Formats: sequence, structure tokens, C-alpha cells
Amino acid sequence: MNFVFEPPEQPTVATLDGASFPVHRIYCVGRNYAAHVREMGFDPDREEPFFFMKPADAVVPDGGTVPYPPMTSDFQHEVELVVAIGKGGRDIAERSATNHIFGYAVGIDMTRRDLQIQARTKGRPWDFGKGFDASAPCGRLSPTAQVRDIQKAPISLTVNGENRQMSDLAHMIWTVPEVVAYLSRYVTLVPGDLIYTGTPEGVSPVQRGDRLEARIEGLEALTVRIG
Repeated sequence: MNFVFEPPEQPTVATLDGASFPVHRIYCVGRNYAAHVREMGFDPDREEPFFFMKPADAVVPDGGTVPYPPMTSDFQHEVELVVAIGKGGRDIAERSATNHIFGYAVGIDMTRRDLQIQARTKGRPWDFGKGFDASAPCGRLSPTAQVRDIQKAPISLTVNGENRQMSDLAHMIWTVPEVVAYLSRYVTLVPGDLIYTGTPEGVSPVQRGDRLEARIEGLEALTVRIG
């Protein structure tokens, strides 16, 4: 094929066995923990889930550096469970949703909070607050066969060793099968899609030089530094 210029490298996430999982799209669930919904100033009633997106090349591997982005003075962390789709589908039934999942990882939804709030206040899209360069750190993927009940597991994040976020996946408003089934009504999921499933309470700003460590019991830890 005759390209006008050399295509960019395929974004990937490492797996536990050393393979590379090619990333297609990154979907993110908004407001999926009641306590976080409250800290953002909203009512945590169980409404239908909503989603925003990040570019596939926003992934940052374990041990990587997240550059402090421009145009913000409020750069925040959001630790999340990441679901990796291994089998595509549309209108997926909730009861069979887990059959479409390749594996799980811990991720961080990095957010320019001031830009997100400005956009939200004006009724504009969140793209500049959420979907920017290096905004989706993701740890190594654990295949589903190697993961116990993912619906109940402690989730946490520390900054320079200080606890910032501590909760449990059991507190998610929408479960993983519900999220996969709901999203598949609107888009055709394909192998390579990642779904960041929302963050618990405790989000807070980070500074250049900070070391972030994100954990979910049973999965590989994720450590990144802010550049």
C-alpha cells in the first residue's frame, strides 16, 4: 500500500505472558461510583451510564512517564479497572458479556480537571479535559482465566506513598457485564477495545515529579511518574 507518510506505530498494552495487546479504541465510563459522584457535586442515583473516549495512543505502560500536560493547573488522577475486549460483538447480552473479555488491568484516567469543568459548565464536550496525550496509563493485562471474581476487589492509588484513593470494585454502580452490554448497544465492540470503568472517590491533583502507584487486588500494579 502506498501511504502518503509512514503510519504511526500501533498502540499496545503488555500482557502477563509478554505478548502485546493492540489497542483499537478507549471508552471510559463516567460517574460509576456513588462516592465519586457526590464529590463531583452530583446526585448518585442510578441513571443510565454515559461514556467519553480517549485516543488509542494515549496509553502509557507500567513504569512510564506521564508528561504534565499544557493548559491546565489542576491535573488529577482517577484509578480504574480496565476491561480489554477480546471478542467483538453488538447488542451483547449481559449474561454473556464476560465471554467477550480478554482480560483486566488497572489503569489511571488522567484528567485536566479545570478544562473538564469549564467544558461541563458551558455544555461542551470533555475532549480537552479527558482525551489528550498520555492520559490513559494502563498496567499489564491479566487474562480472564487468571483472575478471580473481579466484581469484588480492593482498588487504590497512592501518590508518593500517600493514600489518595481507596475503595472496592463492589461499589461500582454499573457492573462490568452491564457496562459491556450497554456500550454494545451503541457501538460495535471489536477486539482491542479498552473500557475504563470509572473511578472511586479521592481524586486529587498531582505535580511534576510525583510517583503514582495504582493497585487492584489480583492484578498487576501500575506505577507511573509525572514528568
